[in-house]
This record gives sequence, structure tokens and C-alpha cells, in this order.
Amino acid sequence: MKMKLLPLILLAVLLLVFGCSRKMSGGAGADYEADGRASAVMDMPNLYGRTSQETAAQYSIAEDSDSGDSISAELSNVERKLVKRADIRIRAENLEAADASLNSLLGKYGAYAASTNIQENAYYYSLRVPAPAYDVFLSEMNSMGRTLRRFESTEDVTLHYYDLEGRLATKRELLRTYQSYLGRARNIEEILSVEARIAELQSDIDGTGMQLRNLANRVDYATIELNLLGPVASTLYQGATFGERIKELFGKFGGFLSRLVVLIVGIVIYGVPILLLLALLFLVLFGRIGLIRKLWQIVTVKKQE
Repeated sequence: MKMKLLPLILLAVLLLVFGCSRKMSGGAGADYEADGRASAVMDMPNLYGRTSQETAAQYSIAEDSDSGDSISAELSNVERKLVKRADIRIRAENLEAADASLNSLLGKYGAYAASTNIQENAYYYSLRVPAPAYDVFLSEMNSMGRTLRRFESTEDVTLHYYDLEGRLATKRELLRTYQSYLGRARNIEEILSVEARIAELQSDIDGTGMQLRNLANRVDYATIELNLLGPVASTLYQGATFGERIKELFGKFGGFLSRLVVLIVGIVIYGVPILLLLALLFLVLFGRIGLIRKLWQIVTVKKQE
């Protein structure tokens, strides 16, 4: 009976010893892992180096940027960010009426003119129109006159927009992490190092935020470059019809005739009196009266005497 129980007792002892050893090694590993996490959290960033957290974040961004197909798949479910632009040239019979109609459209759709250039026979505008009203705004502009030229373009900036947005969120989170380090700094060198890194991150955040705001403004407001031309605009403008060119040609010929008539009238009014005055002076000095000639004769006689 004892011989039968002895192997069972030895097996139980071996199992007990093996289980205790695994428990002790697991506890030591857990303690080591906890100490590693604590040391990583308390690892103060160097002014010229990077913390493991920042490196991981930057590696994550780089990895995301390399996997273009996965990003495209993710962006297929989000709102597309489009930058719309148009270049329009319109011939208007009445520039003032067309300008009033344009101002009415601007007020109707919440648009505005970023710049305006008024010339004698042409008005130039750079318009900013809310993106949702872009198509209907262009459609209603047709009533202002005859369209001579119309060019439209659309740029898809979805990837760039969300990339800037993600980078900005990552940098803000990293900034909060560095700010939390200040309360755990052990000496003045660590404080200065963290503050320098915070200033650098804040500058990056400001620059990225400005890029994102500029891009968002271009997405939210489409740009329309509008040229309003009067009815007697130069034939150098594209889109002038044959009838308009003939009309302009006769207009120029009429202008030439009017200038010629003015020149003739000026000659008559001012040229004839001047010619008469010159003829009179010649008669008095060198003609029949000949004052200069007589004076010369008197001087010559006196010299001879």
C-alpha cells in the first residue's frame, strides 16, 4: 500500500513546486513591466531628443501616410473636401445695371467681393461664394449678360484636409503630455528642457492650425473671378461677334472724323489769325513799308559819309 502511495505523493510535490515557480516568475515579470511603464512615464524628454511616446506617435503618422490605399478606403466614408473655382467673362449692355444685379446676388446668398476693380468700360471682381450656393449662384449670373468665357475647376483636398486635422490633434495631445511633465520635473534642467519642447510644439500647432484654417476657408467659400465688359469693349476681348466688331469699327471711324473736324476748326480759329499776323509783320518789316530795309539804307549812307 505504501509503495503505491509513494509515486502519487512525489507527483503531487512536483506539481506544487512547478506551480509556485511559475507564479513567482510571473509576478516578477509583472513587477518588471510595471516598473518599465512607470519609468517610461517619468522619462523626461530631452531638448534635442524624443520621448518614446512622441516617437511612437510620429511612427504611427508615417505608417498611416505610407498606407495610401487604407487611407483612401477610410476617406471614402467621410465628407469630401472640395475647392471650387471659376473664371467668368460676361458682356453686359449696361454695366451699372449688371453691377446692381451682382450686388443683389451677393446679398441673397451671403457671398462677398474680396476685391473690385472698376474701369471705364470693364468691371473686375474676385468673389467668394459659400460652397453650397456655388452652382445656383453661377446659374443666376447668366441673367447679367452674354457669357463670353466660362472656366471651372474643382480640386479634391480631402486627404490633405484630414491629414492636417489628424496631425493637429496628435500635436495637441502631445502638448498636454509635455505640460503634465512640468509637475514631475526633478530639477531646473528638466523644467527648461520641457518648456523648450512645449514652445516648439506650440509653434508647430499654430502653423498647422493656420494651414488647416486657410484650407477650410477655401473649401467653405468658392472663388469666382468675374469680368464684366461693356457693350463697346475692345475687340481684343474674346467673344466679340462680327456685328460688334463692325459697330466698333464705325465707332472708331466716327471718332477719327470728329477729331479731324476739331483739328480743322482749331486751324481756322487759331491758324488764320496767326498767318495774317505773320504776313503783316513781313509787310511792315520787309515789304512795301520795309522799316528794316529803310533803316539799313540810312545806316549804310551814314557810313559812306
